[in-house]
Amino acid sequence: MSKKNMDATTQTDERLDQASPDGQDTAEMAQNGNPGSEADELNEVIELKQQVGELKDKYMRLFAEFENFKKRSIREKLDWIKTASQDTLSALLPVLDDFDRAKKFAAENKEATWSEGVDLVYQKLYNSLKQKGLEPMESNGEPFDPELHDAITEIPAPTDNMKGKVIDTIEKGYRLNDKIIRHAKVVVGK
Repeated sequence: MSKKNMDATTQTDERLDQASPDGQDTAEMAQNGNPGSEADELNEVIELKQQVGELKDKYMRLFAEFENFKKRSIREKLDWIKTASQDTLSALLPVLDDFDRAKKFAAENKEATWSEGVDLVYQKLYNSLKQKGLEPMESNGEPFDPELHDAITEIPAPTDNMKGKVIDTIEKGYRLNDKIIRHAKVVVGK
């Protein structure tokens, strides 16, 4: 580079580095200086604006992604809290089933005192589980739904309107806070 070109570049750089007292920006000062560098500066400004736009877009995408992550995390945490006791309650369901069978047997045999005792224990257990969000699903007479029921067997329907419906429930299905934790085991009419 010749000394003349070097001096011109240095002068232009010095003018750009100095702030003017009346608030004139560096682009205006460059216009007053070297006319050849005006196109370069304009290209640089355009390039910088493009970079700023890209960075803003990247920032907005990251921000939106983070907001979605927060919402998803909160939703997953709430689901986890609602179903945290699912294993415990699922383990108690066979006990509840045994009580159902014992109540049915005691009612058929007319042993009042034993039946009342079993009924009291059953109600206490049932109410405790209900407070935790456990709800039994009523299936008898309902249309068979594979989302809710497990068909154990099919038998001829006693009437035409019972075809495709649940005739008998072998084991009740249960929901925990509206989430199915056990499908009902049923007999379906065909």
